[in-house]
Amino acid sequence: MRLSLLVICTLTAACSNEVLPPLVVSDVEITAPIPGNNMSAGYLALQNNSSAVVSISHVSSPDYGSVEIHESLIEDGVSRMRRVNELIIPPSTTVTLRRGGKHLMLMQAKESSENVSLNFYDHDVLLLSVSTSITPRLD
Repeated sequence: MRLSLLVICTLTAACSNEVLPPLVVSDVEITAPIPGNNMSAGYLALQNNSSAVVSISHVSSPDYGSVEIHESLIEDGVSRMRRVNELIIPPSTTVTLRRGGKHLMLMQAKESSENVSLNFYDHDVLLLSVSTSITPRLD
């Protein structure tokens, strides 16, 4: 009976007309800049629903002069941040950008705004655009 149920579930999923986009973003959090500073940080999850590797070479925003992918590392007991030239998302995998790990650095805020748009690229190809509200600072 279990095998029959597994086969039915598998066939139902395979026959489903639901087509997922190749790249999906979720859990987006863009922090508000520290007062007197024009930099923000971005955290999110990127899910690759395709059977191919997705490569993100850069991120841009009309709301910031520059957006870079960074990674926080501890080297010789010292916390350091370095720029990541390319973010690789393997097939059927989710990569999470979070505090203390890979994240976005949004620099040179152009205006004070409650929203931000992000564009994710593989070289010249726009893969995904996202717009979200900025998370207010609690400190």
